[in-house]
Amino acid sequence: MTSVRKVGVEEELLLVDTATGELASGSGHVLHEHRAERGGAPASRASRDLEGELLRHMVETHTDPSVDLAEIDRQLREARRTARTAAEQSGLALAAVATPPLGASEPAVTADPRYERIAAEFGDLSRHAGTLGMHVHVDIADDDEGVRVIDGLRPWLPILVALSANSPFAAGRDTGYASWRHQVWSRWPTAGAAEPFGSVAEYRRVSRCLIRSGAALDPGMLYYDARLAADYPTVEIRVADTCTDPDDALIVVALARALVETLARVTAPAEAVRSDLLRAAGWRAARYGVGGDLVHPVTWELVSAPEALAALVDHVASALSDAGDLDRVTDGLARLSATGNGARRQRSAYERTGELRAVVGDLVTRTAASVG
Repeated sequence: MTSVRKVGVEEELLLVDTATGELASGSGHVLHEHRAERGGAPASRASRDLEGELLRHMVETHTDPSVDLAEIDRQLREARRTARTAAEQSGLALAAVATPPLGASEPAVTADPRYERIAAEFGDLSRHAGTLGMHVHVDIADDDEGVRVIDGLRPWLPILVALSANSPFAAGRDTGYASWRHQVWSRWPTAGAAEPFGSVAEYRRVSRCLIRSGAALDPGMLYYDARLAADYPTVEIRVADTCTDPDDALIVVALARALVETLARVTAPAEAVRSDLLRAAGWRAARYGVGGDLVHPVTWELVSAPEALAALVDHVASALSDAGDLDRVTDGLARLSATGNGARRQRSAYERTGELRAVVGDLVTRTAASVG
């Protein structure tokens, strides 16, 4: 019987001023309210805990690892419920979105020595990098398997960008992109598609060089699209926008796990696809999401989004089936083809009202609905 890999999910969520719809630099108050409600006791489950992030309009949640995506779904919703309750107790609202749609409020750095050092070293890059992503951890047998998987993931990750795209608005305007988060995040000197590593030794060497150069202050700032997690025996896939609908998020999680499993079964080195081609594929995915043509991950020709998605599903179908995720993914992709992804839903909200504050209100409402 095939063993199913555990997965875990981290979500970054936006704090919103209830009166203006602007980002709210209130994570300190939110975390204080959360800890007070817990009485200072440690959370019994990861999904009941909250953490701060670089900027004060963000809070992060995470799930415990599980082989069961229904359990991950339950924990994602429970974590959002925890964050929403703490936000409301601080007079704020919560939105699952990948960039703040409005932009009159200036982001503020969290009062933490590491975050303050990042802000001092990277300047406006850090102060305006308050995007919100979903990171998926997938179990690996060891670092050798992990590096082989990371190298093999490179051509497939733009499709996950397109699927999860949920950040068309930023700083009070339509950016013209489905995932503006992807464009902003790519400004970090260690972000994006790394060259193939080929071995754990090379992965470690490159990581040390980046830190010595100052491009990263520590291993936590190695923002590769996929990396070996520092504290867990996992590959961490970091390309997805935070999705408003957890059902959208679970499609990405299922495909991420299936990709890791599929690539782990292959012992030959991955094809060394050029990074400039990967940047072009990632740009198209961020620009159009699933609403335009994408770069095919095998032929490198422009194809319709459904054709690119079908190529991914075909590639990982065996792993999806073994994990019991094939129906979830095929049904979810059919739903997305009919309704569009998060970026399309945000633009639909704007088309109905002509106001970005209404888009924020819709995001807050749909985030609240996602926790039941």
